[in-house]
Amino acid sequence: MRVADNLNAALHDLLDRDPRAYLLGEDITDQYGGAFKISRGLSERFPGRVLSTPISEGALTGMAAGLALAGDTAIAEIMFGDFVTLAFDQLVNFAAKSVTMYGKRLPLRMVVRCPSGGGRGYGPTHSQSPQKHLLGVPGLAIYEVSPFHDNHAVFGAMLDRGEPCVLFEDKVLYTRPMYPAAEPFRLTPPETPDGFARVALPGGDPDCVIIATGGTAHKALAAMRALLLEDEITAALLVPSRLYPFDFPAAIGAANTVFVVEESTAGGTWGAEVAHVLHGRMWDRLARPVQLVHSADSIIPTAAHLEERVLVSESSIHRAIRKALRG
Repeated sequence: MRVADNLNAALHDLLDRDPRAYLLGEDITDQYGGAFKISRGLSERFPGRVLSTPISEGALTGMAAGLALAGDTAIAEIMFGDFVTLAFDQLVNFAAKSVTMYGKRLPLRMVVRCPSGGGRGYGPTHSQSPQKHLLGVPGLAIYEVSPFHDNHAVFGAMLDRGEPCVLFEDKVLYTRPMYPAAEPFRLTPPETPDGFARVALPGGDPDCVIIATGGTAHKALAAMRALLLEDEITAALLVPSRLYPFDFPAAIGAANTVFVVEESTAGGTWGAEVAHVLHGRMWDRLARPVQLVHSADSIIPTAAHLEERVLVSESSIHRAIRKALRG
């Protein structure tokens, strides 16, 4: 099953189980079914609860927040996650604040889906990974789709939080298979929907641990294979579903060298937040500071050969780890 199919099935299941659930977004109704076809079949099956909206990210996010405030379940789709910036006020100053600013906790069952990331030639304004701009907001949780996490469970976990969540979906994952770990690596599934999936060689402690977002997991896996075959360096990969709040991963084990991989550019990123948490818990045993691996400080070009130079990649992950461990 592809990641897109898993997402689509999770939305079908959610709307089927919850008669007060609504899905809102631009061009999400059939026959189009959304820019990436994640909502295909939903409007035919659930007429009146799957609604195409005008091209206004602020309006559709505000509408979702209003539905959630009234006790309904609201899933909003931003066609391209770059434009979640147009919904910043509704997310930060209305939805996130509404959970606690009325004198007692008021649960909001609301998820804003944001297709994000580069690698598909969409150019500077349709290829960004804007996760870092929403980190650290009280009452707002940040998730990212992972090929190792079943989205049925992830949607359940987000809605059970009772606070607005933003779900980033790296567009390159849509056509990739679920649970892609291959020999010689072994996948240990996450114990909870919010937990970490672990991919590693069976037995023994790895030379390093890579913590990567779901959208970069396939690049980290490819780098792990190259490190093993070319440099005899072993690595374990940890992939979370929830990016923020970030929990210390028990699966990190006895590791003393950690790399954090993400597609965002440097500066105030999720990777920096992870490093901050790890340094506070692991400083006495780390062989070196946690190292961040991210995209270049640049816009994302449309041309494929230029885009490849800018985005974090298998080779940039490989080089960073080999340089740190082999010099």
